[in-house]
Amino acid sequence: MDMQAAVRALLAGMGEDPDREGLDKTPERVEKALKFLTNGYGQDPRALINEALFTVTYDEMVIIKDIDVFSMCEHHLLPFYGKAHVAYIPNGKVVGLSKIPRLVDMFARRLQVQERLTDQVADALMQALAPRGVGVVIEAAHFCMMMRGVEKQGSRTVTSAVRGIFRSDNRTRDEFLRLAHAPWQP
Repeated sequence: MDMQAAVRALLAGMGEDPDREGLDKTPERVEKALKFLTNGYGQDPRALINEALFTVTYDEMVIIKDIDVFSMCEHHLLPFYGKAHVAYIPNGKVVGLSKIPRLVDMFARRLQVQERLTDQVADALMQALAPRGVGVVIEAAHFCMMMRGVEKQGSRTVTSAVRGIFRSDNRTRDEFLRLAHAPWQP
């Protein structure tokens, strides 16, 4: 069954008339939206990162924080959204700064659970950069918890993935978490 036919069947299953004005173009719009929201499946993290690797002597923490995250829960096909904070300590190479938010977007544009998304970002950076370590924290609100089930609108889920020195050295991990959660001051 193609996607538009499936959406038509879903609308009919809800008791709607998929041919009524307002819904007659919905299957087409839903297909287009879902293809956009899941376009991360067609992207390769190595190709994304490897085109922007640079040799450097810098060996301190690089952190990009407050990266907007928009994804869809694979269990309910409902959105979740929040912020990602990503850090790494270079080991001779850095990546262009824009590549880290692009990497987060690439994995977020798949049906996801937040835990896997967090791990995928950390693992992709470890593989591409071979840094001394990586830390990723994602804080998100899940519509599957806000609009259904427990209906807890104010709740948020926080996940973390630490690799290398971020896992083995408490001071490095603590510095990352402190920087990730510090308010921005221009």
